[in-house]
Amino acid sequence: MPEVTSTIAANNPRQIHIRRATLTCEEGPEKGRSWRVDRDVIRIGALPSGEVVLTDPTVSRRHAEIVRTSGGIILRDLGSTNGTFVGPVKIKEVYLAPETRFRVGRTELVFTPTDEVIDVAPSVDDHFEGLVGASIAMREVFGILERIAPTDLTVLITGETGTGKELASRAVHARSRRAGGPFIVFDCGAAPDNLIESELFGHQRGAFTGAVEARPGVFELADGGTIFLDEIGELPLDLQPKLLRVLEQREVRRIGGNRTKSVDVRVVAATNRNLREEVRAGRFREDLYYRLAVVELALPPLRARLSDLPLLCRHLLRRADHNTHVFSVSPEVQELFEAYHWPGNVRELANVLQRAIPFSQGDQVTIDALPQALRAAASTRGTRTTPSGTATIAAASLPDHGPSLTEIPFKDAKDQMIEAFEREYLLDLLERHDGNVSKAARAADMDRKSITRLMKKHGITRPS
Repeated sequence: MPEVTSTIAANNPRQIHIRRATLTCEEGPEKGRSWRVDRDVIRIGALPSGEVVLTDPTVSRRHAEIVRTSGGIILRDLGSTNGTFVGPVKIKEVYLAPETRFRVGRTELVFTPTDEVIDVAPSVDDHFEGLVGASIAMREVFGILERIAPTDLTVLITGETGTGKELASRAVHARSRRAGGPFIVFDCGAAPDNLIESELFGHQRGAFTGAVEARPGVFELADGGTIFLDEIGELPLDLQPKLLRVLEQREVRRIGGNRTKSVDVRVVAATNRNLREEVRAGRFREDLYYRLAVVELALPPLRARLSDLPLLCRHLLRRADHNTHVFSVSPEVQELFEAYHWPGNVRELANVLQRAIPFSQGDQVTIDALPQALRAAASTRGTRTTPSGTATIAAASLPDHGPSLTEIPFKDAKDQMIEAFEREYLLDLLERHDGNVSKAARAADMDRKSITRLMKKHGITRPS
């Protein structure tokens, strides 16, 4: 069964210790056949979608399963007609030791753990699908992705907002045997709480008010491919056991439905939260964390890999929409970028460059083409950090035109400063969270209604 001994941090390379399993048929129609499985749930039965498919007529469609848990590896009968036996004892659930023989129907199988230790070395490439970086930190990430992408292992990607978690998940899918299947994204923090279960698992017609027709959930839509569960740390606690069941059983039941449907999906999840701390605080289930973090990969923030800035700038400018003439940044801009904290990471860098392109006259981004906040940073060579963690340049809130602040009454000057600050802060906040008001409110430690009120006040709409 797949298991990783520790988190694989991008700045702390080590070996990945994966535990896989081999099942060998000793007696029955499949005698002599072996199945090598790297999933954390192995389904045994006559059902074609299972990991171990048997043609023995005494074997039920869903006969038994082998499940990796934090306490060990469990063999569990699934209510089969003819039972599951270890020796002469009919079992409902039992922990498996290495080389354990057990019988399903008239078929005898042997369970053998097959450990594999993978040395993680930095990749020789400076890119992996949509991810770019020549720094050691990023090439170590690429080295890990090269090894885990071809497997079916469940992956948990952690990192700050804007570090490229969705790009990493798409890269995992693109380099897997599922690349020809669907890649479905579900943002656990964006869907309303009362609709999350329906979005995940689907619903039947009439299951609740407004369910005018049956709809599949994202797990059904991802069948045969990969599902990316973004912001998994935002999933409500009451829904976590239901997600755990789907991960273990690989089957879903729509709301209002009576039948379950098997789904063949690989799960990649992401969060900018520390899930270990969430588990300790009682906000995230330990068993769900254990199921998701078969491989846990931490992406480095941009400030930890500033040597990648020139390569990233060229890459982002080349990929920018409607850019035909700007290919790099000037030395002065490069120096400024290296001094900046980049709270929004690569996503913020991409936004800055996108804004600068229309104002760039030659083939380089110059200081004059940068947003006002960064131009202010160029002259002051310093930033202040707000309690929300957003780097804010003091001069950025000053109006571009009009009388000097000292030429008008103090109260009017103060009101102007506050108005300008509110607008700049909201624009940056919403941009860093892709227009998601709920995420923006959490990041700013504000009530969602306060954010929407300020948006209305300043005429700010969500980015399309």
